[in-house]
Amino acid sequence: MTASAVPSSPPGPDGADASGDGRLRQVLGRVTVVRGTALGGGLYNSARLLELGDGRRLVLKTAPPADTPALTHEQGLLGTEALFHRLAAGAGARVPTVLHHEPAGPGVPSEWLLLSYLDGTTWADARDRLTPADHAVLRHRLGATLARVASVTGPAYGYPRRGPGLSAADWPSAFTAMLRAVLADASRFGVALPAPVEFLAELPVRFDHRLAEVRRPALVHFDAWEGNIVLGRTPSGVREGPGEVADTGAWRLNGLIDGERAFFGDPLAELVGLDPLGTAEDDAGLLAGYRSVAPGLAVDGGARVRLALYRVYLALVMRVESVPRAYGGEFAAWLDTWSADRLTEQLAVLDTLES
Repeated sequence: MTASAVPSSPPGPDGADASGDGRLRQVLGRVTVVRGTALGGGLYNSARLLELGDGRRLVLKTAPPADTPALTHEQGLLGTEALFHRLAAGAGARVPTVLHHEPAGPGVPSEWLLLSYLDGTTWADARDRLTPADHAVLRHRLGATLARVASVTGPAYGYPRRGPGLSAADWPSAFTAMLRAVLADASRFGVALPAPVEFLAELPVRFDHRLAEVRRPALVHFDAWEGNIVLGRTPSGVREGPGEVADTGAWRLNGLIDGERAFFGDPLAELVGLDPLGTAEDDAGLLAGYRSVAPGLAVDGGARVRLALYRVYLALVMRVESVPRAYGGEFAAWLDTWSADRLTEQLAVLDTLES
């Protein structure tokens, strides 16, 4: 979901649009939906902005039907998102409020989630309006926000849903399962890879000692790129942090959205999800913000090995998902080239770090 909206068809005479119908009444009562607007930017779940007669604005997210082709870890993603937002809010991060979540089941063909709406614009949409000073301040605050998210400790490592077997009692086992699941997905969907499957599958074994350095299953959003960060302008006198009062009109972080890709694992993985095209671990402002909340973050040799492994994993996910999601055109061509180049690059990084 994003904070930008593309208008769609108006609601029906009873105030419920095609995405809402009777499901909303069990949560909202007899409140009227005066307008429904499709939200763009998502590539898996659909999202609509619902404007209510009492002035509230909510977001209704709906998953594809359960029989839609998907990757192994893409089960119950809206349940994961609901869990992420609840846990992150408890840690002091700004996220949408979860109003209702319902998994697919008898009488419910598709999982759905109802959230509060975060006013503002995404960082991606605001990028051209940000000065270098704005960017630096926001990166610092983003680092602090992600450190708060990572302060949450999960019950096990890996994805929250235990059904697909993608969680474990230690990080090496969980990450091995996660990586091998997406490799199995590549085979299932006939996706060609730029390196042998057997070689890629053994990467977690080869670097098991580095993965074992992770001793706590921290909450990781893993998709906190600029399209999933909502910005706004600061009113007079609003505090952005302890002892910090922002100037009127300054940009502020209104919150993180789309927590559906979250898992419990290495907090360093967050740096890969928020900056898949770069090297966030070398962003001094971002790290300073993170360390203002969690001073112990270290980017040493072991950390750089793990970051390379997580970049391999993300590139694989992005490459393989293009088939079940039927990406096409220029984006599909770009993704094919980018993912192959990124995998080759990170495998070379791992060779260098191992030597």
